[in-house]
Amino acid sequence: MTDTDQNAQPRSETLETYASSYAGVFGPPRLALARGEGSRVWDEDGREYLDLLGGIAVNSVGHAHPRWVEAVSRQAGVLVHVSNFFATRPQADLAQRLLSLAGMPAGSAAFLVNSGTEALEAAFKLARRHGQEKGGRHEIIAFSGAFHGRTMGALALTSKAAYREPFEPLPGGVRHIPYGDAAAAADAVTERTAAVVVEPVQGEAGVVLPDAQFLRSLRRITREAGALLIVDEVQTGIGRTGQWLASAGVEPDAVTLAKGLGGGFPIGALLTRGAEVSSLLGPGQHGTTFGGNPLAAAAALETLSILDEEGLLENARLRGEQLEHGLMRVPGVVAVRQAGLLVGMDLSEEFDAPALVAEAQRAGFILNATGPKTLRLAPPLVITERQIDHFLTSLPTLLAAQTASERTS
Repeated sequence: MTDTDQNAQPRSETLETYASSYAGVFGPPRLALARGEGSRVWDEDGREYLDLLGGIAVNSVGHAHPRWVEAVSRQAGVLVHVSNFFATRPQADLAQRLLSLAGMPAGSAAFLVNSGTEALEAAFKLARRHGQEKGGRHEIIAFSGAFHGRTMGALALTSKAAYREPFEPLPGGVRHIPYGDAAAAADAVTERTAAVVVEPVQGEAGVVLPDAQFLRSLRRITREAGALLIVDEVQTGIGRTGQWLASAGVEPDAVTLAKGLGGGFPIGALLTRGAEVSSLLGPGQHGTTFGGNPLAAAAALETLSILDEEGLLENARLRGEQLEHGLMRVPGVVAVRQAGLLVGMDLSEEFDAPALVAEAQRAGFILNATGPKTLRLAPPLVITERQIDHFLTSLPTLLAAQTASERTS
């Protein structure tokens, strides 16, 4: 930590300006952050924090990675945007690289967008087109606990009532069934089903991992029914779980990517398997102004190279195991769920997750609560063994401080 008093209240004028001028859709921000390096960030008052959230699984290669900065700066000095009337080398190279990483066969295609929500919107339209080709199938199966985004199509796939209800009626034909229940899926998927949309791990729900055979069961069920299997890897893809895709070996018909793909630069993708699926969306049936721009593509290409060449998928596996084993030894932590560096932890009844987030912030750690008793950790994949040890050794003190605060309040 810096010499600046870590317990002082943020003094940033940015927070005041934000409060008076920015839309209130996110609620009051906790900090005004000014810079970052690796797995650390600093606020405008100079206080240092270990970033255990990584922009919600976005900053895969950390903050201000020198190679990433150089690649983005170089591309910005050459070509930033040309519209999709034209092709660029970074766009074409990234499409080819993603298809190769995903193990897609000849005839497959990548469509580049700006976010995970946009990737899911494209996937929604893909499912609708497939349904039309299959004689008018309209139903899409999604799952309880799912989060797929906040635009209208993606929101229809999302299950949380608080997100959905203010905007109903949403696009119809979506049915939610229990997550991880292959028997429920076998009953639900019929000749009316156009597609099944699923997360390999549910991050927003608190890092919920299904049975190891769940995705393979969905693959069998959808093939038998003639429905598409669309896997949402927005949060789990690009090395987060210790492999390029959490659905590796399952052969989904389509995969959505975003978050860690750009290393912090906005970019997403829809990957479609084989010529039959890839031809469903034809010229004029979908599009994007900024998607696949050469600056975003260059950022993603360098991110993929850094992840590969610096062994960060292996680091995600090792550091995830370190977190899991260490957290299970902390009194007050009653459950840990881990897929690489996507980690969920549940607290015992005497603790409050949002209060722990606030206590941790005062001590120099950025955490995220997904529920009253649940936290999600998704740090940059460059995080070190020493940094995780620092968090693990500090956590018992943070929990004790929370209980002490409650006794004196």
